[in-house]
Amino acid sequence: MRIGDLAARTGLTTKTIRFYEDSGLLPAPPRTPGGYRDYPDHTVTRLGFVRDAQRAGLTLAEIRSILALRDDGHAPCHHVTGLINEHLDDIEQRMAELAATRNELRALADRAATTDPAACTADDICTILNPARP
Repeated sequence: MRIGDLAARTGLTTKTIRFYEDSGLLPAPPRTPGGYRDYPDHTVTRLGFVRDAQRAGLTLAEIRSILALRDDGHAPCHHVTGLINEHLDDIEQRMAELAATRNELRALADRAATTDPAACTADDICTILNPARP
């Protein structure tokens, strides 16, 4: 199938398909006698996998590693499990950092609600952001 047909079937642009090919996510397809790319039907499934893996938060490098395992005849399940766990750990850490930031912003908002701008001195840039003085 030509690249335009593949794009229509997958909802991707031809530019994206060429990028995936250049990035090693798609093997180079055979060419027609006229020099056009002639993608096999199973390329639709592979591009669907790439799209789904990206939606799950995997990077193109991680997706490429999964596809390389599969292309070598190995089931990538253990590798995928490890990647998913790494991403979950990263998200948990980022959520904890965001929660700490939220708590700090709430404390600043409380301080802002009780700050009298008239009490600010020329020595203070902003008493809301300055640490509380004893």
